[in-house]
Amino acid sequence: MAYPPDPYWKIEVIHDDVKRGKFKSAIFDFDGTLSLIREGWQGVMIPYFVEVLKETPLAEDEESIEKCVTDFVDLLTGKQTIYQAIQLAEEVKKRGGVPLDPLEYKREYNRRLMERIRHRIEGLKSGKIAPEDMVVPGTFELLTALKERGLVLYLASGTDEPYVLDEARSLGIDVFFDGIYGAQDQYKLFSKAKVIQHMIEKHHLSGDELLGFGDGFVEIENVKSAGGLAVGVASDEVRRAGINQWKRNRLINAGADIIIPDYRKTQDIIDYLFPT
Repeated sequence: MAYPPDPYWKIEVIHDDVKRGKFKSAIFDFDGTLSLIREGWQGVMIPYFVEVLKETPLAEDEESIEKCVTDFVDLLTGKQTIYQAIQLAEEVKKRGGVPLDPLEYKREYNRRLMERIRHRIEGLKSGKIAPEDMVVPGTFELLTALKERGLVLYLASGTDEPYVLDEARSLGIDVFFDGIYGAQDQYKLFSKAKVIQHMIEKHHLSGDELLGFGDGFVEIENVKSAGGLAVGVASDEVRRAGINQWKRNRLINAGADIIIPDYRKTQDIIDYLFPT
């Protein structure tokens, strides 16, 4: 499909000394990198966590609590949701409270988030919402182009696996991936680093044959640790155009090799990754 032009779209090269052109496999983050179904999730998690901490015996003023919560939610973005819930439990203890099991915090957050996004999933399944309206622009074109080049694609998300599978199917992007992985209640069984290791072992990859796409710290750091090229997707999930500067700065700090706002210029991305 044709996307509205973005006069500010460009590939920002951060590290120009990485090897390109030999990629055999790519790993994608899900939320914010491909899917926009969960856009606005921070607006559910942060108020909920603030609400919990305000009820503790030694709670400070609301502004201080909100800053604390925002800082640790941002820091842990990209990891499984349970890690944010674990940190919430620690913050409850610090303020003289008795925390719930972190799984209970995670489940309540998921319940609240589903109230916010259920209409999007139902709209996709009923056909009232077009999949193209719920993905980062150019998603289908990029995934198609990478598959046509013979790459094996994987999806790994910090969101619980049943949700990831359902939402990927609802968007119609599940067909592009050889493996789709998400968070588990037994959270130590899953990590994006473990998925990358599985890819390397299964497909006998060297570092310069691995490609990664993500809008968060964790997946960029994991791809770079494995020797791959990391594409930082600084997507503006609300406007669906332009760069989210907060994401951009965070992605650069994580080690991203290039920064893009989305995939609407698929051919430019392919030409960069596979120079002739």
